[in-house]
Amino acid sequence: MKGVYYIMTVKKIQFTGADVIEDIKKFVGIVSLSSHEIDVVSGRYVVDAKSIMGLFSLDLSVPLTLVVHSEECDDVIEKLKKFIAE
Repeated sequence: MKGVYYIMTVKKIQFTGADVIEDIKKFVGIVSLSSHEIDVVSGRYVVDAKSIMGLFSLDLSVPLTLVVHSEECDDVIEKLKKFIAE
């Protein structure tokens, strides 16, 4: 039996700005321009990172996990640098 392997890039993100609503709008604007499939994970919940409603359904006060379903996504990660938690 052959296995199926998924290649993805995983980063921790957090919205810590004074205006979380504007940060979410900027975040969605950036990921919406990407051709990659991108998800945001919070506990057992997974939402499409391109969905502003999906993101607002999560607890934005805690760090979230960004999952880009691609290995070659340096361009998107660079644009999202403001939101990546170190």
